[in-house]
This record gives sequence, C-alpha cells and structure tokens, in this order.
Amino acid sequence: MTAREPLRGVIPPIITPLTPSGDVDVVSLERLVNFEVDAGVHAIFVLGTGGEGPYLTEDQQRTTLETVTTTVAKRIPVLAGVSDIGTRRVLHNAAIAQEYPIDALVSTSAFYGSVGRNEIDYHFRTIAASSDLPLYAYDIPVFTGVKIPAELTVQLAKDGVIAGVKDTSGEEDGFRYIIEHTRDIEGFSVITGSDITGDAAIFQGAHGMIVGVANIDPHGFVEVYDAAVKGDWETARRVQERLHALRLITKIAGGRIGGFSATLGSFKAAQVLRGIIDHDGLQPPLLPLDDAERAQVKAVLDSQGLGRIDA
Repeated sequence: MTAREPLRGVIPPIITPLTPSGDVDVVSLERLVNFEVDAGVHAIFVLGTGGEGPYLTEDQQRTTLETVTTTVAKRIPVLAGVSDIGTRRVLHNAAIAQEYPIDALVSTSAFYGSVGRNEIDYHFRTIAASSDLPLYAYDIPVFTGVKIPAELTVQLAKDGVIAGVKDTSGEEDGFRYIIEHTRDIEGFSVITGSDITGDAAIFQGAHGMIVGVANIDPHGFVEVYDAAVKGDWETARRVQERLHALRLITKIAGGRIGGFSATLGSFKAAQVLRGIIDHDGLQPPLLPLDDAERAQVKAVLDSQGLGRIDA
C-alpha cells in the first residue's frame, strides 16, 4: 500500500488479548495475527475500537504495536489507531506509533468535549501535517458524540489531507455521498465499518470493510469481499447473511453489562472458544461475559461450524 493506492479488502480491527493480570498477552496476539493473515485479510487495524486502543496504557499500546508489526513482518499493511480526546494527545500517540513499522494512521475526531465542523477540520489537518504516513478518518459518532460531516470528509479528501475514511456512522445518505464525490480522487478509500452491510457497501462502490466480527471469522468476510468484487452477488449475500447471524453474539450479554463490554466480550469469548486467544478479559472498566453467556456464544459458533482452529 502506498499513499496513491486505495486501501482495499477486509481489514480486521483486531482485539487486544490480555492476560489475567492485565498485561498484553503476546502469545495470543501473535496467534491472532497469524490466524488473520492466513485467512487472507488484506490489512490489519490495531489499537482501534475493537482493540480497546483508547483504554490501553502507553506500555500496553507499545507492546501491541511491537508484537503486531513484528508478527505481520510486512506481509500486509498495518494501520495504527491513534485516537484520543484532543489533537495534541493524538499527535503524541501518532509519534509513538511511528516508532514501529506501521503503514498508516487512523483517528477519530476529538471527543469528550463537544466539537464542530471547524474543530474537526483543524484536527485532521494538524494530524496529517505531522506525518508522511497516510491518514484515515474514523467516523464513529456513537463514541465520539459527533458525526464528521460528509461534505467535510470530501473536502479533506480533495485537499489530500486524508487517504480514506472508515465510516461506522450508520448514516447511509452520507456514506453514499462520500462514495459519489470521491470516486475520481486517486488513491482515496471509502471503507465501511458495518459488519452487517459489507456486501451492499462494495456494491455501492466502497473499497473494503473494517469489521469486528472478522476477529472471529475472517474467512467469511474474505469470501464476501471476493464474491462482491467479482459480481457474484448471490454468494456475497448468502455469506453476509450467515455472518449477520454470527454477529448476534454481541447481543447476548446486553442488559447485564454495557453494549461495548457485551460486544468486545463476545468477540473475545468466541476467540477463546475457537482457540485463537487464551483469555477473554477486557481492559477496566469493561467487563467480560459470564459462564452462561459464554455457553450461548458457543452454541452460536457450533451452529455455524466454527470450531477450534487447532482441531
């Protein structure tokens, strides 16, 4: 991947496995990375939402970056999440990330305090000016509290500030607007963040998908993507519907714990059950699934024929 080549394909936002004591589980992380690469994914996104990036300490982030980049060994691009509550903190995170052989930076808008269009514009232009690496905007208003305006995304693309956008906003009008108005911008990538509509996004003209459920079944998403780019929409739809059923594990613990814990907890529980990682603990204050919920996750995996990877 270069700044002039669109980022394409399936890019799992990999989780960060932790030991019972809360350290990064390096052995599990190496196993996860190799599992994803062997499945045929096209890049890896580390320290994103699924990786609990903003929750991790600097030491944990460094261990994660070192482990992932060493294990990937330039086989595929590595995108590093550097999101934080303010621009200077993002610049600090970006400086750390660039101590390792990463290929691109990914950042949300600033969050916690309310920001508007001008602050978002300043934020991304400042980050881009600080680095020669491609910068991808990450639009996830459910966590940042603000939607990156579609027209601003297009302007940042035209000005060469951002190399692409991961759109997890769920706003279909804006997503389509971005696709239509960046189609002729060389090297610009529109990436969906939806586990549910990956096939439809590729049909509309998106370049790829950054999808959390690819932590569990990357082969399925690669199959969706490959079928979609070939125009085999029947296969893409059929596999996407199966993956939608798999995604229902994220609802199992809803109500007992918060939605973020329920989602990441289900991903990690599924990975333990599949033998990908060894422990399903989360970074505090996030809470894992309980034994009854883990049993429900196993039932879903069994129904889809997703057994242990070492079986």
